[in-house]
Amino acid sequence: MIPKDPMMLLSYVNTQLRDHFSSLEELCASLDLDKEELLAKLSAVQYTYDQGQNRFI
Repeated sequence: MIPKDPMMLLSYVNTQLRDHFSSLEELCASLDLDKEELLAKLSAVQYTYDQGQNRFI
């Protein structure tokens, strides 16, 4: 289960990307997450995915 709070979600996702996954697509597939929904939730708190850094900034 992933956090519902946007800031906790940000921290969780960035940690997962750093420690376990080489891309957002891989993370979403592995955790059965909707990529567009995740992007929208984090965009709502002014964070976007940076593919080069493999994290939300």
